Amino acid sequence: MKDLFSIKNKVAVITGASGVLGGSLAKSFIEAGAKVVALGRNQETLDARVKELTDLGGEALAVEANVMNIESLEAAVVKIKEKYGSIDILLNIAGGNIPTATLSPEQSFFDMNMKGWAEVTDLNINGTVYPSYVFGKVMAEQGSGNIINISSMAAYSAITRVAGYSAAKSAITNFTQWLASDLALKFGDKIRVNAVAPGFFIGDQNRAILLNPDGSLTERSKKVMAKTPMQRFGEVEELSGVVQFLCSEAASFITGALIPVDGGFSAFSGV
Repeated sequence: MKDLFSIKNKVAVITGASGVLGGSLAKSFIEAGAKVVALGRNQETLDARVKELTDLGGEALAVEANVMNIESLEAAVVKIKEKYGSIDILLNIAGGNIPTATLSPEQSFFDMNMKGWAEVTDLNINGTVYPSYVFGKVMAEQGSGNIINISSMAAYSAITRVAGYSAAKSAITNFTQWLASDLALKFGDKIRVNAVAPGFFIGDQNRAILLNPDGSLTERSKKVMAKTPMQRFGEVEELSGVVQFLCSEAASFITGALIPVDGGFSAFSGV
């Protein structure tokens, strides 16, 4: 049973590895015995992350690449294959909301900064599609692999103020289903694509929206808690288990799935 859930010695590429979520997943994968390739745009930051990972006793590689540039990703593939020979797992973690795409409580859709809309949709859609296109081709050639995408509660139902982010994450859910179907039909049952939909976690991107300067809940957070049966925010480490499960043989018949990790938010009507 232990081996069924194992990802030991798997080569896992993690985009956005220098961020909070990517870093947490990288650490958990190292602790599980995987070989981690930390992918990001800043070599210095990546090197610092890899040092953290190797200090844990694991094997990690820093590769500078831009998820918005296919040529950059293709160059990363060459470096990774030279080092490890294969790519078993792709975690598409790079993404998130941006301030210019967030409406204030007083603003409507018609106040939307369309440059911000374009940036947030491009980052979250193509920032997942492009790595899947490049690294997924390696998986197709070797006949096996796992891709994990990050969706959102915003893909389940409308969440105010973040229209662009919501649209992009809804697209990720659909893309996950489409790619899972396409790869299984054309390249066999050993290539799987799934997505995780985090609930509300406190991070750098949303801290000011969810917490007041004194640490108390904002009005928006109170609404979140009213619809979260567990009555708390998630801890970033709580995403690691489901991601590892989806990448293991224990999930060998799961593809095209969207799994919420949300304290019950998506299940509860609020009544």
